[in-house]
Amino acid sequence: MKLTKWISATVASALIAASFSLTTPAKAQETRTIADETIYDLLVDRFFNATAENDYNADPKDNTQFAGGDFRGLIDKFSLITDLGYSVVSIGSIFKTEKYDGSMVTSYEELESHFGTAEELEAVIDSYSKSNVKVMADFPMTNVSENHEWAQDPEKTGWIAGSSDGKVQWDLQNEDVQQALLDAVVDFVSTYNFGGVRLTNLGNADTEFLNEVIGAIKAVNEDIYVISNEQSGANFDAKYFSETTEAFRNVFKNVDEDSSNLLTNIEPYAQGNQVPTQLMLDNLLTDRFTLTNEAFPPTRTRLGIVATLLLPGVPVTQYGTELIMNGEAGPEAHQLYNFKTDEEMTDFIGDIQTLRSQSETLRNGEFKLLKNENGYLAFERSSDQEKWIVVINNTGKTTRLDISEEEIGTGKELIALLDSDTVRVNKDGNYPIILDREIVEVFQVKDEKGINKGYFAALAVVYILFIAFIITIIRRGKRNRAKTQ
Repeated sequence: MKLTKWISATVASALIAASFSLTTPAKAQETRTIADETIYDLLVDRFFNATAENDYNADPKDNTQFAGGDFRGLIDKFSLITDLGYSVVSIGSIFKTEKYDGSMVTSYEELESHFGTAEELEAVIDSYSKSNVKVMADFPMTNVSENHEWAQDPEKTGWIAGSSDGKVQWDLQNEDVQQALLDAVVDFVSTYNFGGVRLTNLGNADTEFLNEVIGAIKAVNEDIYVISNEQSGANFDAKYFSETTEAFRNVFKNVDEDSSNLLTNIEPYAQGNQVPTQLMLDNLLTDRFTLTNEAFPPTRTRLGIVATLLLPGVPVTQYGTELIMNGEAGPEAHQLYNFKTDEEMTDFIGDIQTLRSQSETLRNGEFKLLKNENGYLAFERSSDQEKWIVVINNTGKTTRLDISEEEIGTGKELIALLDSDTVRVNKDGNYPIILDREIVEVFQVKDEKGINKGYFAALAVVYILFIAFIITIIRRGKRNRAKTQ
């Protein structure tokens, strides 16, 4: 890491730590909900290959084939997840399958041997849980391989409603099919201590049956989160809306984009009228977000990821987003994870996650929209304990936002946690927030204390370390020269 980057990172980390040391701790939560979580969505096969023992017929050079990623890899590279700050890891479909992404399931009982054994899966879940990270897995309700064990049973031919492209669709109105699926999903969550289940390929399942499935899962463990990657009226813990994902993709693909529909499915949750919405820039079935970018992809990602993490809802991030991974939907978007990349985006996401995880208010506080106009988004999260202002200037020019003293409160100041700045009330009774184009800032509202002592203390520590570093280098150089004389 370059010295200037090290100094900048050290100052930022110290400031974030100082900001929380000055904050009155919020009352500890008795019950954690899905709105407190952030989900990291990955494919086991594309993450990390920790052992060659299960690499039969794998070809990492052919992106349509198994590449070798496995359960052991999830343990070996667990530090990536913790560095990024995600609290739920979604590992996709792990049933026996004919395709690397789990989309051609052939059994609801056997695990895919390319990924590893049941014991290794249990080790993943246990290892992650020790760091309070939940593991979520997919359960496809239909659209499985025509070689699925049920489809190969002559007594179950009546269970098939149709087939196409090598896949069969179960008749989800058939009571025998419903019961078999209920038994399968209950056995799945009873066998492994998952923190969540994502029901995929909902097909023509009606709301009543889906609610029965959700109820059966929660009867095993009421704390298991149950979500879907499709729109449904069922009682999922978090809703999915394709229009919301499209809104995020469109708003942040460039500057000055229409953002009027960005909050369509966010504000109802903020107002207490529905469960939270899943917030994402893309998903494992779509083109990568960066493919649609019309401007510099890292900046686009930086702004978009903050919006998903700090707006009310459940953030879902696809693996590789922090690497600015690109590609069209399918194998091109499912690249092998490259661990030899720049740390800047990873550090940035980790810092935002630190703010979110340590602040109950940033996760569940009251939401108030301050401005939403053509990419310029400003909102407030508040509680009895604290208040935050988040501003995303996704426009093509430096923009000023005046927030009244009545809104912020008397004798307050806004501490910018990403840019180390302080905003105070002016003679007009406003707090002027001025951000350059394509910049995001998170402000903590504090009682005015004049000089930012926390900042200067952090800066002093950095300079002391820097001077000590220089002295050490000089002394080492002198010793080396003395030895050569």
